[in-house]
Amino acid sequence: MEQNKIPQATAKRLPLYYRFINNLNHQGKKRVSSKELSDAVKVDSATIRRDFSYFGALGKKGYGYNVEYLLEFFRKTLDQDETTEVALIGVGNLGTAFLHYNFMKNNNIAIKMAFDSNPEKVGTMVSDVPVYHIEELEDRLGDIKVAILTIPGSEAQPMADHLVNRGVEGILNFTPARITVPKHIRVHHIDLAVELQALVYFLKHYPLITEDEEEEVPMD
Repeated sequence: MEQNKIPQATAKRLPLYYRFINNLNHQGKKRVSSKELSDAVKVDSATIRRDFSYFGALGKKGYGYNVEYLLEFFRKTLDQDETTEVALIGVGNLGTAFLHYNFMKNNNIAIKMAFDSNPEKVGTMVSDVPVYHIEELEDRLGDIKVAILTIPGSEAQPMADHLVNRGVEGILNFTPARITVPKHIRVHHIDLAVELQALVYFLKHYPLITEDEEEEVPMD
């Protein structure tokens, strides 16, 4: 099946599956059931089986899934053999945390450079990543197509415009601003404050149902 025919919700779960399967492989495990996957990644078994079904027969009924086969399949599907270089814009507290982390568990993603306007940070190295002045972005960005925004919300739209003009095709936006970009540019908005507020709301108004309570719910 062509990649663009796969539901976006399924596509967003693929890296999650890959991470767990990779861990199983490091542990020497040879096979895994959809229930084991479900318990580990917190996605129900039916959804996992449906996700996998988009790619054909990845497992066998009564056997489960071959870990080595799944690992190789997802490695190719997620282009794990190719490294995507990323630029980070804004070396504040959150940006610095990203640089220290630098996607260590993802072999195919690496922050190669960072940009900031603070003279105390420009010219330094943070976890082996060079920090350049924001005015150097035009000359330094090169062929990088993905950027992370960890700057004040008021600066997000002008910076997004600049990145798009410079050839960036994907932006991971950690600012509270909802930026507007051309249709051919992909933006993922991650507002930590909104996510936390949503979590608190769900805690108050949508209590989780335990397995024992689920068994007590009468069926039609």
